[in-house]
Amino acid sequence: METPSPADGTEPHHGAHKALDEVEQIFEGGLDGDWPAKAADAIVNVVGSVRDRTTGPITTIARGIVFGFFAVVLGITVAVLVIIFAIRLLDVILPSGVWLAYLVLGIVFLIAGALVFRKRNQPAPAGNTTRP
Repeated sequence: METPSPADGTEPHHGAHKALDEVEQIFEGGLDGDWPAKAADAIVNVVGSVRDRTTGPITTIARGIVFGFFAVVLGITVAVLVIIFAIRLLDVILPSGVWLAYLVLGIVFLIAGALVFRKRNQPAPAGNTTRP
C-alpha cells in the first residue's frame, strides 16, 4: 500500500524508508499499551510490500511461460490433426491412391515454404538507411 503524495509534491517513501517511517510513528507517542499491535501492523505492511514487489512479477512471468508452452503444444497438436484430416479428405476425394494426396499437400507446403523463404531477408527500403 502506498501513501498518498504529500502536499509539497514530493514522492511518497517506498520500501525501507516507509518501514522506518512506520517504526518512527509507533514510538513517537512513547510506549503506550498499543505499541505491539502497531509494530505488528508495520511488519505486516513491510512484508506485504516486499512480497508484492517480488512475487508479483515472478508470478506473471511464470504464467506467461506456462500459457505459452500450453499454446505451443496445442498449436502443434492442431497442426498435426489438420494435416491428417487433409490427407484423409484428399484420399477420399482424389481418384487414385494416397500418393496423390501426399503429392498435393507436398506441393502446397513447398509453395508456402518458398513464399516464407522469399520473405526472410528483404532489404530495407532505399530511403531508410539508418544505422544504430
